[in-house]
Amino acid sequence: MATAVLLCAATLVASAREATVTSPGGKLTVTVSDEGGRATYAITLEGKQMMQTSPLGFKANFGDFTEGVKITSTKAEQVDKCYEMRQVKQSHIHYVATLLTLEFENARQQKMSMEFSVGDNDVAFRYLIPRQRNDNPKSAVILAEATGFNLPEGTTTFLTPQSKAMVGWERTKPSYEEEYKADAPMAQRSQYGEGFTFPCLFRVPFAATMSQHSKQSKQAQQNDGWVLISETGVSSAYCGSHLSDWQEGGYHIAYPMAGENNGNGTTTAGIPLPGVTPWRTITVGTTLKPIVETTVAYDVVEPIYEPSINYQSGRYTWSWLIWQDNSINYDDQVKFIDLASAMGFELCLVDNWWDQNISRDRIAELSRYAQSKGVSLMLWYNSNGYENDAPQTPRQCMNTGMARDREMAWMKSIGVKGIKVDFFGGDKQETMKLYEDILYDANRYGLQCIFHGCTLPRGWERMYPNYVASEAVLASENVYFNEGAAIREPFDLTMHPFCRNASATMDWGGIIMNKYLSKDNKSRHTRKTTDIFEMASGITMQTAIQCVAMQPNNLTENELPSFEIDWLKAMPTTWDETRYIDGYPGRYVVLARRHGDQWYVAGLNATAEPLKLTLDLPMFPAGSQLKYYVDDNKTGQPKLATLKLDKKQKARVEMQPNGGLIIQ
Repeated sequence: MATAVLLCAATLVASAREATVTSPGGKLTVTVSDEGGRATYAITLEGKQMMQTSPLGFKANFGDFTEGVKITSTKAEQVDKCYEMRQVKQSHIHYVATLLTLEFENARQQKMSMEFSVGDNDVAFRYLIPRQRNDNPKSAVILAEATGFNLPEGTTTFLTPQSKAMVGWERTKPSYEEEYKADAPMAQRSQYGEGFTFPCLFRVPFAATMSQHSKQSKQAQQNDGWVLISETGVSSAYCGSHLSDWQEGGYHIAYPMAGENNGNGTTTAGIPLPGVTPWRTITVGTTLKPIVETTVAYDVVEPIYEPSINYQSGRYTWSWLIWQDNSINYDDQVKFIDLASAMGFELCLVDNWWDQNISRDRIAELSRYAQSKGVSLMLWYNSNGYENDAPQTPRQCMNTGMARDREMAWMKSIGVKGIKVDFFGGDKQETMKLYEDILYDANRYGLQCIFHGCTLPRGWERMYPNYVASEAVLASENVYFNEGAAIREPFDLTMHPFCRNASATMDWGGIIMNKYLSKDNKSRHTRKTTDIFEMASGITMQTAIQCVAMQPNNLTENELPSFEIDWLKAMPTTWDETRYIDGYPGRYVVLARRHGDQWYVAGLNATAEPLKLTLDLPMFPAGSQLKYYVDDNKTGQPKLATLKLDKKQKARVEMQPNGGLIIQ
């Protein structure tokens, strides 16, 4: 049974107090202390140090809780709840944790509290700030946090840097589209000197085999642990944050940069009192399984409003990825609607400039045509405003309540089912409010929302029922823009299941089936992945509305085998269960996901060599004869074969370089 114990050394005039809380299964222990007048915490998993003594506390405009603090009381209680989700890695989630509440007092006798929600592999904590003496102040500005993450020496990192503000194309950064680096040392400074974007993945050494990390073998993995750090529950009530660069004593919570949002808005957070901060989350494991399967981003938050309709998931076609801006005309959009209809896809996304190139009247006509073919439209919008210089229209339709109300009423009247909103300004509280306002207003009109050029979603799938996914990643459009990104695609898509997509849904933006990244499918650079890799990525990438970036020529040129087309027609996008099977970030991944009664096992290989694996597949009966989509080891061509499980429910498989597999 989990316990919280307050220990006092009565013989000392100024003794340190320490509270220890253990997860319900007894695996994970968090120790909170006020030694030296500073609040700290540490985490062990099965006796192994996952987080060394790390600082807590914050500075507000009314008081300082980073020093001179002491624990005055603790309370522990059990959390046991079940809830349903329609658009994440599990549909039925059972969350069991121990909740430790601690009260602190600073040298001026001002008070704050903390909550630690501790599961067997997850820790979430936040600050609770009451009103102080004489029921004042009734509001506060949180100026900075001391909150830190002191990982053990020898830890290696899997991180993506935070960009400078108001730089890059049309001053649109940070757009959260920077490159990940794998297996880097903690002391390596971020590319732009602004720290790292959540989520942040770390590999923690347990044993002397740390020097063998470069081998990245399963044996080496068994000697190490894994830590995933992020945050959840960020709404209009706070700013988003990221990690600072590493310094002596670890990483720290960093607030937005002054230049974000074109310099508008504060870099701090303003809250009413009593009030709370977002949850910081830490997922730990002796393997990668808890990292991939975690649901902590949703476990500790609640829905903010009810859905106005029963939102549906599905697949969409998208002309812009390959055909680009010139395709935003009525006739080309008809071709992609027809493609969606032929494939049984539910949606078609019409991208930027549609208001100028097609016109609003003809968009209404196009929507009627799509509906006659069993397809609904989604429309692209620019979020600006004043956040940056991105010129694409429609502009100034999403940045104010009056504009949204007018625009969304029109969309509902013509049968549009969703919006993709692009080019946001950063993580300031003002920007978080814009996300929330768009979501809330869209729900009133039955519209689902996808965000691009945007920050990481932080529990939004549960908080906002019409939220679908965010880009917040170096996504598929870059595979089109330059060959270097095409070469990186296998690395990226074997990284994200352990990091970006482990924390939140991700709109990568396209299962690409063209051989060449061009409309004629004969020019520009080639796709570097196999067809099976692309198909399998539709399973390993998690989002409830998935882009299948087929082109009309994929059907008319007879270039795709019929079994590939049939599989894409039937591909699900929602999951009742997700299980980690095998993998290593940036090298390969094998996941199993269940949709109803059907299991799908999908694998991706980002290495330059064939990868032979023996997979444990307990979700299938022993001796099963299974469909096996794989790249032929001699010709490299896609094939549909049969795979037989042995009596121990194991299967030997081989993935080709930049190839994949699907078992079902």
